[in-house]
Amino acid sequence: MKSPVVIVAITLTAAILVAASLLIFVGTRKGPGASTLNAPGLHRRMMHTHLA
Repeated sequence: MKSPVVIVAITLTAAILVAASLLIFVGTRKGPGASTLNAPGLHRRMMHTHLA
């Protein structure tokens, strides 16, 4: 019989892989304008400073 630590590690790894694959699948199914990464409120303007 496997130790409980090994069982928990395997279960946790499987859960992470399932969650990651679902996030990738949902992210690729959205339309081109539906991404939350392109929201205007999330972009900040870069302040460029020029040293003389």
